[in-house]
Amino acid sequence: MAKRSGNDNKANRDPPRFDVATLREFAGEKVFARGVAYHEDRQVEIVSIDNARVVARVIGSEVYRSQLDGTGKKFSGECSCPAFSDWGFCKHLVATALAANDLQPGELEKTAGRLTKIRDFLRAKGVEPLVEMIMSLTERDPELLRDIELAATAATADEQTLFVQFKKAITEATRTHGFVEYHEARAWAEKIERVLDQIEALIQSGRADLVLRVLDYFYARMDDALNNTDDSDGRGGGVYAKACEIHLAACRAAKPEPVALARALFAREVDSNWDFFNGASDTYADVLGDAGLAEYGRLANEAWRQLKPLRMGGRQQHDEQFGARYRLGAILESFAVREGNVDARIAIRTMDLSTAYNYLGIAQLCLDHGREAEGLKWAEEGLWKFEDQPDQRLVFFTADLYRRIGRVKDADELLWQTFERLPSIDLYRRLTPAAGPAKPAVDAARDRAVALLRAKLDNPEAKARWSSPRELLLQVLVSEQRLAEAWEVVRGHGCSEPQLMDLAKASEHSHPDAALSAYAQSVERLVGLGGQLNYEQASKTIARMQSIRKRLGASADHAVFLADVMNRHKAKRNMMKLLQTKHAS
Repeated sequence: MAKRSGNDNKANRDPPRFDVATLREFAGEKVFARGVAYHEDRQVEIVSIDNARVVARVIGSEVYRSQLDGTGKKFSGECSCPAFSDWGFCKHLVATALAANDLQPGELEKTAGRLTKIRDFLRAKGVEPLVEMIMSLTERDPELLRDIELAATAATADEQTLFVQFKKAITEATRTHGFVEYHEARAWAEKIERVLDQIEALIQSGRADLVLRVLDYFYARMDDALNNTDDSDGRGGGVYAKACEIHLAACRAAKPEPVALARALFAREVDSNWDFFNGASDTYADVLGDAGLAEYGRLANEAWRQLKPLRMGGRQQHDEQFGARYRLGAILESFAVREGNVDARIAIRTMDLSTAYNYLGIAQLCLDHGREAEGLKWAEEGLWKFEDQPDQRLVFFTADLYRRIGRVKDADELLWQTFERLPSIDLYRRLTPAAGPAKPAVDAARDRAVALLRAKLDNPEAKARWSSPRELLLQVLVSEQRLAEAWEVVRGHGCSEPQLMDLAKASEHSHPDAALSAYAQSVERLVGLGGQLNYEQASKTIARMQSIRKRLGASADHAVFLADVMNRHKAKRNMMKLLQTKHAS
């Protein structure tokens, strides 16, 4: 059987249904190549195709369902294989796209009409044969049995019977059997989604009150189930969020008593371990109305008064009130925002003044509302409270505000004081422009900063407060192209491998001998570590060395160096293959 090419467009359509370059980018070279092989081996059967969607069966270690939505360069996909859950765009989706691209016009019409023929055939069979066919399928498929049984019950049963049936379905769907591993989470979530679809349909049949009762049970089950699930891809959280959307729709249809609803929503927002009901007073505002919102605010204020304020040194590793403080604060601030009450927002934020960053939040809030003097007061208080532990973000905010109100000298002094206490590259980059446009002033600022950093190199107290003055000094010197000084620091105090490589790259023209020496050390280290990635990096470094020596007219020296490396490491065959392939004369 002749194979098909993944790059051919045999359907004589221009452009193809799916852009091959985009497909390759989505999948990556290795996955794309595997998809091409699947397609060429005719392991794809297109089940359904229309202008918006392609559905296929792809035969791999099992038979997988692959679906692509969209066309051209804008498309997305989903596959039932484990690889899709783990890594995303898979070889089965690549094969499906290529198979769709290769459909001839006649094949396209035949495939597009496949489901239409089946639908026409089923219509012609009549009711009784269809019932028997579905019953036969139901006996073999437990999930189909559950879906049809729920649909049948929903059509005929009273509310209590329905409630019992849906509780049973939710219990079965959310059961974790100990722990849901990552590779199981997708199938587990899909079972829950099918039940939620049935619950959502109850709203349209006029049973929104029942939906609210059923979802109360669902949330209790899901709160526990998510604790026993590896939900790294977010599918479990996705079904919980879908349930929240259904709950809101049911509330709008059922119009529950506002005060009771406020109490239920408040409990979910404050007491849940999950964040799905965060901001409920805003989300449900139209359902809660004035009475419900008033009760929501009363509950939040009452709980807020039970909390202890936090001040500097008060935050502990295990703060039992952290969650309540965060959630209640967010609730109360949302009410204050609706009312336009800035004073209330400031008061809420003063509950936690345990970090300099929290002072910054209040100062920024004041500034955003034109309360400049008040913002500066909060910023300065934060700087004073945390003088020994300055937060750069608060420092920059205050310095910028000083400049804005004409206190340029105060801004400069603040930056220098902070740099002396806890220097950083971001502070350094603020200091030099602050010196002004004149070159002598800028040079003086740079020299002062470098001198401060040099003084910290041999200062034990400075090292205890700040882990690596050497790293910052080198970063500053390289950024300023003061490369001779940088090499002097390296010779006297050492250097990390990444910084040494950065310095070597910056010095290839000004200090080629030092750069070559550093590169040679790196090659030895990488080859000694072993592994293909290290060998490839060593090969790239050798290429840089070759370029430098060629520019210096020292190609013969490079040949001697390369021969020495190959002689000493000849036992490392993969490394030798790389050198022979990429560095052969």
